[in-house]
Amino acid sequence: MNHAKNMYEYHIWANKMLLERLKELPSNVLYEEVSSSYPNIAQTFSHIYVVDVMWLQVLKGMDMQEALEASMAFLEQTNLYSVDEFVKSYEELALQYEEWMNSQKDLEQKINLNNPWSGARATSYSEILFHVANHGTYHRGNITTMLRQQGYASTMNDLSLFWYQG
Repeated sequence: MNHAKNMYEYHIWANKMLLERLKELPSNVLYEEVSSSYPNIAQTFSHIYVVDVMWLQVLKGMDMQEALEASMAFLEQTNLYSVDEFVKSYEELALQYEEWMNSQKDLEQKINLNNPWSGARATSYSEILFHVANHGTYHRGNITTMLRQQGYASTMNDLSLFWYQG
């Protein structure tokens, strides 16, 4: 088993679990302003999505600054997505990641990652995949808090549940 790929699969599963929970709630829950790292759930899911897009471009060989600028073009549009639009976009992006992972012989291969915030570093593909999953986990926690602030329960999307359902 490749642990980095497995963590990415968990990331996709956990996003799906939380989006399925949002389908059960009134549509305004997605856009209700709350006090958190982002003003609402839609903008938080948008952030996760845009960052995932950026990292895929980096994995495919694009410079991180260039990938960041290119992915930011999606932000305004995705901030307004419905739950169904998020579901569709995440599914399409997951297929692109899957295609990329299947084309790689060695996820431990390193690239020179020039991170605009922290500088250059030799970074393996697997480290990037772990980061994508970890970043999503952090913001899904924000979304859980946002739901609670609005009076709704979230849904379990822990890694251990993924193990048992996988």
